[in-house]
Amino acid sequence: MAGKRKQSRHLPAFILLTLAEGSAYGGAIYTSLIENIPDFQCDQGAIYRTLKQLEDDGAVIFSWDTTNSGPAKKIYTITDTGLNQLDDWKNDIEKRILYLKYFLDRYKNLKK
Repeated sequence: MAGKRKQSRHLPAFILLTLAEGSAYGGAIYTSLIENIPDFQCDQGAIYRTLKQLEDDGAVIFSWDTTNSGPAKKIYTITDTGLNQLDDWKNDIEKRILYLKYFLDRYKNLKK
């Protein structure tokens, strides 16, 4: 029932959390999410679309990394606006956890 669309609802939160731990380029963000979140499914295009939206919102900024051979990479950094958004996401997720716990507790009582 939970498809990619539902999983990506919190994609901005996970990207901001990753960037709060340190600046990174899109591919590294993608790899981190895939490797660290159990059963996380997302395409790289969604990461870059979300980064663009976060950039438009002022939540992230980027600089070009030209130190390596090959094409330059955008290195994203979270801004104060992004940190504030991350706080909002934290509050939203805490509330959702309470709702989900309520559901699971009620569901468990049905099975008795």
